[in-house]
Amino acid sequence: MAMTGMRQLAVGIGAIERTPPDAILHEGVPSALEAVPEHRRTAAIELAHWAYGSAAGLAFGLLPGRVRRWRISGPLYGVAVWGLFEFAIAPALGLGHAEHSRPRERTALLIDHAMFGLIVGAPGETAVAGPESGNPEDEPDPEPDSRASE
Repeated sequence: MAMTGMRQLAVGIGAIERTPPDAILHEGVPSALEAVPEHRRTAAIELAHWAYGSAAGLAFGLLPGRVRRWRISGPLYGVAVWGLFEFAIAPALGLGHAEHSRPRERTALLIDHAMFGLIVGAPGETAVAGPESGNPEDEPDPEPDSRASE
C-alpha cells in the first residue's frame, strides 16, 4: 500500500503514464477485467496490485533467514521483482511499454520497488527491541516482585 502512494505520486508528476497493473490487466489479460463493472475497474486493478505485492512479500518471507537479516536484502529483492517484471513478464505478456526505452518511467518504478523491498525487508519489532537485543532491561522478570505483597 505504501508503494501505491509512491506510484500515485509518480503518475501525478507525469513520470509514469500507465502503471504496470493497469497495463497487465488491460493489455496482457484483458479478459480478467470483463466481469468487473467499468466503475469498479480502478479498484480491481489496485487490488490486483496489492495481491501481486502480497505474493512477492510472501516469497521474500520464504528466503532463508540469513539472507533476510541483511538490511540491503529487502531493497535488492524489490529491485529484482522490478527487473523480473520489466525484462521477463512485460515482454512475455506483450505489453506495449516493454518495447520502449522509458528511462524516466523505469527509474520511478525502480524507486518504488526498492521502497517496497525496504518495507518488506524491515525487521520485525522483536528483532529491533525484543529480548534478543542484549539489553538486560528488556528481559522479563522471572518472578513477580515479592516486595509488592509486603
